[in-house]
Amino acid sequence: MQKREAGKFGGSSTTPAKRGRPFGSTAAAAAAAAAAAANSATSDLAGDASSPGSLLGPTLQISTSFAEQNNKRIVLALQSGLKSELRWALNTLTLLSFKEKDDFRRDSTPLAKIPGLLDALLQVVDDWRDIALPRDYTKPARVRSLGSNTAVTGFGYEFEGTNSLGTISYPGHKGLSNMEASSLKKQRTTDWWLNDDGLFNIDEEGRAEKQLCAVAASNVIRNFSFMPDNEQVMAQHRHCIETMFQCIEDQNTEDEELVTNALETIVNLAPLLDLRIFSSSKPSFCGMTEKRAVQAIMGMLGSSVKAWHCAAAELLGRLIINPDNEPFLLPSSSEIYKRLVDLLSLPAVDAQAAAVGALYNLAEVNTDSRMKLASERWAVDRLFKVVKTPHPVPDVCRKAAMILESLVCEPQNRHLLLAHESSFAEILMSDGRYSDTFARILFELTSRPNNKSSATRAVWGA
Repeated sequence: MQKREAGKFGGSSTTPAKRGRPFGSTAAAAAAAAAAAANSATSDLAGDASSPGSLLGPTLQISTSFAEQNNKRIVLALQSGLKSELRWALNTLTLLSFKEKDDFRRDSTPLAKIPGLLDALLQVVDDWRDIALPRDYTKPARVRSLGSNTAVTGFGYEFEGTNSLGTISYPGHKGLSNMEASSLKKQRTTDWWLNDDGLFNIDEEGRAEKQLCAVAASNVIRNFSFMPDNEQVMAQHRHCIETMFQCIEDQNTEDEELVTNALETIVNLAPLLDLRIFSSSKPSFCGMTEKRAVQAIMGMLGSSVKAWHCAAAELLGRLIINPDNEPFLLPSSSEIYKRLVDLLSLPAVDAQAAAVGALYNLAEVNTDSRMKLASERWAVDRLFKVVKTPHPVPDVCRKAAMILESLVCEPQNRHLLLAHESSFAEILMSDGRYSDTFARILFELTSRPNNKSSATRAVWGA
């Protein structure tokens, strides 16, 4: 159990690498948000005098003291309900939370620690979810194009961003014909993000605007989760965790990018996340429980969307490191193993890597976990194929080999692995990178007193 002990929270283990895109949603999102913020807050955003001269191309630098000087204004703008104020706050936070790789800029104040900021962002998401589609409504089958048709920031996919007068259909509402739509001269499209003012309406257009704001807020929250200074605050914030789990729970009815942002946020916070937070004394906002949270993860794991089931597999692997989460995850271990073994059969290398990473941690929980995994059909065969193929990432192959070594340590599993003895010997002789691991596997298989392969024992037991 040395691997598992090294990953526990009490030691000096390193936090698992963050996943997903760099700070900011997409290139289009960053560019559009930067342009909008430059127009609406030019007087507040100043160039940083310490920026290096080697930066080329168009860029917008933000003073490191901007958040400290305007933190109250940002929170009040999010709480105001005014379109112009909400737009300014979301654009500003998108810029403040955006960092490219190896960015020299460091915020002097962790954004999630600004009083009331995280709650104000979550309120924007809650405002949309309060008027969103009913939970029993299921979207029809469609081609998934995450924000590809949106001209503003890539937020969402439901509403056209081509400055047309198209309409939106919801259950219980009739869509307008082209002639009727063209007669509505005052109907506004997503241009409101750039040049509108006032309060949100409660019609279909108002719903579209609310959804756009909710996805923008979720993107900022996701960016916050990439910052180490914010992790502890967010992982212990029950409202934040409940809202994110509620979003992935409603994957069939909720906006795709909102679900993706929520899932990536949870994955980033998973090393510090304790599922017992749902039964703690902290006030609950939506009645989320540990069982519902695990079911939401299982729903994402069974999704046909590659980004979702890969992230869910990675999330399970990170959650199980905390022993306090075991009582909530182990009752679903059979379903988890079955789905993870299915992911190993997919040709996508990132799905295989996510599955191997999760199985690597799950196999170290206890004897029962190793026995269930070994008895899962095709588990041993597919783990071996990851090493034999091999997977393009050497660390994935190493973990797959170490999973097999963990399985063979249980006497009840040896008869399942003996069928692959000749294949193990072939890898031992041909691949020096994993020869030590497979030598130990063969030694365990053939050197026990109850094994009848005495001739082989003389070879591998040496």
